[in-house]
Amino acid sequence: MMLRLQKTVVMVGMMGAGKSAVGAALARLLKVQCLDSDEEIVRAANATIPEIFERDGEPFFRDREAEVIGRLLRGTPCVLSTGGGAFMSERNRDQIRAAGVSVWLRVDLDLLWQRVRHKNTRPLLRTANPRETLRKLYEMRVPVYALADLAVDAAPEYSVEQMAVRVIEALKTRPDVLKAE
Repeated sequence: MMLRLQKTVVMVGMMGAGKSAVGAALARLLKVQCLDSDEEIVRAANATIPEIFERDGEPFFRDREAEVIGRLLRGTPCVLSTGGGAFMSERNRDQIRAAGVSVWLRVDLDLLWQRVRHKNTRPLLRTANPRETLRKLYEMRVPVYALADLAVDAAPEYSVEQMAVRVIEALKTRPDVLKAE
């Protein structure tokens, strides 16, 4: 049985939740394109996200992010991975709700820390105490991520592919998203 995607699936969640990796695996399983809003912003700005934050500030970045998400949602249904802060914007949540379906990859704080602590590509964690910064972000963002259409729980033992299959199972509960052919 073939499943056809009828709406763009937008992966949301904290940095380190696996939005890009699980999104790519999900797209392979559904045989659709996988796009990443952060990569699209980097390509359009010809600068890295840390450079954009430093040069133009976070408000400028968030405006570009909303424009890119809106453009991608109007395209062919695909899997769209977003940056950790994208879903915090009411503008983005409204766009996603209107044209796609949001899937929160729900990951506990300890597992997130294991995944992000050795990476220097996270501008929001360039602080004196990155673990505490991550905890504060987590506590601030989780109530907003809880507004997502669907939530899929992660666990350390789940592979990327297993998480993608778990997302498909969640999507099957939405007849407006996946159609069996």
